[in-house]
Amino acid sequence: MTIDELIRTGKAKIVDVRTRQEFAGGHVANSMNIPLQELPDHLQKLIELNQPLVLCCASGVRSAQAQHWLHQQGIECYNAGSWMAVNVMTIK
Repeated sequence: MTIDELIRTGKAKIVDVRTRQEFAGGHVANSMNIPLQELPDHLQKLIELNQPLVLCCASGVRSAQAQHWLHQQGIECYNAGSWMAVNVMTIK
């Protein structure tokens, strides 16, 4: 399944790893905000979601870092890049 399909079917949770200030300035509806540096503090919550994660940020750099770390923790996750690109994918 592609990232686009995961998003459109609702089979993945969108996690925005930007800062809270950036997230407050605009974000994908129903996405979860966990800033990159706080991911370790929320690992159990992410595991308990029991679904793939689609990660986004401003440009894709932080979400790539998050994807690398979360993958090492055994979590199925995908780097979708910019939150604005993800937002377009949510439009049905």
